Amino acid sequence: MDRKETDMDRLTEMFASNVFNDAAMRTRLPKAVYRKLRETIDDGKELDPSIADVVANAMKDWAIEKGATHFCHWFQPMTGITAEKHDSFISPTGNGQIMMEFSGKELTQGEPDASSFPSGGLRATFEARGYTVWDCTSPVFVKTDGANTTLFIPTSFASYKGEALDKKTPLLRSMEALNKQALRVLRILGNNASRRVTATLGGEQEYFLIDRKYVEKREDLRLAGRTLFGAPPPKGQEMEDQYFGSLHERVASFMAELNEELWKLGVLAKTQHNEVAPAQHEIAPVYATVNIGVDHNQLTMELMQRVARRHGFVCLLHEKPFAGVNGSGKHNNWAIGTDDGVNLLNPGKTPHENMQFLVFLFAVIRAVHKYSTLLRATVATPGNDHRLGANEAPPAIVSIFLGEQLTDIFNQIRKGTAGSSKDGGELKLGVTHMPAIPKDTTDRNRTSPFAFTGNKFEFRMVGSSQSLGGPNFVLNTIVAETLSEIADSLDGAKDVSAKLQGLLKKYAVEHEPVIFNGDNYSAEWVAEAEKRGLPNIRNCVDAINAMAEKKNAAVLIKHGTLPEKEIHARHEILLENYAKVINIEAKTMLSMARRQIMPSVIGFAADVAGGINAVKAAGGKPVAQAGLLKQLNDAATDMENAIADLAAAVDSASSKGHADKKAAAFRDEVIPAMVKLRSVCDGIEPFVSADCWPLPTYAEMLFGR
Repeated sequence: MDRKETDMDRLTEMFASNVFNDAAMRTRLPKAVYRKLRETIDDGKELDPSIADVVANAMKDWAIEKGATHFCHWFQPMTGITAEKHDSFISPTGNGQIMMEFSGKELTQGEPDASSFPSGGLRATFEARGYTVWDCTSPVFVKTDGANTTLFIPTSFASYKGEALDKKTPLLRSMEALNKQALRVLRILGNNASRRVTATLGGEQEYFLIDRKYVEKREDLRLAGRTLFGAPPPKGQEMEDQYFGSLHERVASFMAELNEELWKLGVLAKTQHNEVAPAQHEIAPVYATVNIGVDHNQLTMELMQRVARRHGFVCLLHEKPFAGVNGSGKHNNWAIGTDDGVNLLNPGKTPHENMQFLVFLFAVIRAVHKYSTLLRATVATPGNDHRLGANEAPPAIVSIFLGEQLTDIFNQIRKGTAGSSKDGGELKLGVTHMPAIPKDTTDRNRTSPFAFTGNKFEFRMVGSSQSLGGPNFVLNTIVAETLSEIADSLDGAKDVSAKLQGLLKKYAVEHEPVIFNGDNYSAEWVAEAEKRGLPNIRNCVDAINAMAEKKNAAVLIKHGTLPEKEIHARHEILLENYAKVINIEAKTMLSMARRQIMPSVIGFAADVAGGINAVKAAGGKPVAQAGLLKQLNDAATDMENAIADLAAAVDSASSKGHADKKAAAFRDEVIPAMVKLRSVCDGIEPFVSADCWPLPTYAEMLFGR
């Protein structure tokens, strides 16, 4: 056996080796138990309690063979990261000994302390009981952290009264809503074979890798995840040589280990490359069912940070860790598929004749246009405010890119009936030994916030640090709503085809304003979007407030994704989070300015003053030194004033009462004061001796390897 065969066998054996997946279940469970569990996973049937003990025992034996001593219910609270409570398998036997046990009840239900998680008023501060409930559709897995190996059980997280306190529960609810309404439409269209419809997700993840030695010297990176100070380096990304460039050896080694860790957990990490900004990179998986895709992305973010530390890096997931260079997003590739393998967003060779595709395409278009402010709310984070609308990211205006072929069909339907589909033709490079290849029917549009990319939609507004749970439960819900409208319109129709033609034409006329294939970054588009009546919500606070608008709340309530009480709770949690994040950033700025930057400027000014006196004593005229000293003294005065203004703004904003007033105050009072202080400090950095400047510079961090 040659080396290639050996490596291939190793990779095949490694993949999903730490996952209790279908193969493991089929091997370890009795046939009747396996069949019942598959019915729950595949068909959404209620879990039969009688099989829980058998499944739990098989999981325990498998996990112990992997070295596990503990199990944990792994959940996704409203903090946006994951949480876990570990319990050991040991149980006393009564004679001073122990045995290894894991019951069906321990598998299906846990009870972590829920008192300190964000609740938005769903629980009083003295109420501590919370429940975790097994999501059997997302496979359990074994993960090793240091010397500790644990069986991880993906779960939902709810309060004592059954209210969702997490990102997963609304996602699972939305999946049920989408399945129900999509099947209604499919049955009307004559599809009686498909039994279940699910959304699929592939989340591309952008990130920065910075040498750990620099991060340890910067309080802003350690506490806020982004640089709050930093003058532009002599070289940024203007040479465009980082994008898809060759991988540095340290980075490549990091990526290799990350891939192996992800593959062991069944995460189909597929693509890796350098991104646009220096020190920026991207990883992308193959798609999975949407709830599994969300779980996989959470694991990916966690492992990226852990593996980076092993290689002497820190992985930054903030949307804008460095001013003046590209920020990081997370492209949410979303599609709808059936249990019998049909991608409902696959146009086929003649999409104008593919009525099933057109119905689902128009359902998505209508959903995105009708609920654009709700979709915008799902990507409202303090970090994303630095990115959305900047030169490298989609604007805050939600529009849809369809491409040349589908836009042509859309316009044909708007005017009457679609009778043709444009062909992509062939791509010829003018080199005789290279074959002509089939050309796609449209180019891609990297500036579009919501772009059709062949057989899926790419929602490009999501921030790199975000959980994908929120954007996807909203996408599922709003598309379920428009599918419901379509099913209601077609239900009982004598001529379904004629009714559909009229309905699609109506939708094409109504939703023409949201279709835009041009440059979303241009100022002309902002003006054009305003004429079309498309909302342009420029900041996080306004976007969060849009979540609770009557129309947006109604659709979430109607389909059971979020009851009214949970909507208001999440609205408050998001506003509170915004205020807390800006408060931490502002206080970190004050600490760095007072304790590091100001003393350095004053110290360097003293050195310059000493030099001036020495030159004068030698009979010289220190003209340049005097100019520099004045510049330093003026900057110190401006810095002192800016520090005082920021401190006053923080005190004022912190004193506000309700979350909405506090968040607005941090946006309107604190952020402008932060910008002012940063401007002063960044302006003087290039004039202070490198020996005196206390912080690693942008040049060191972005190019230091």
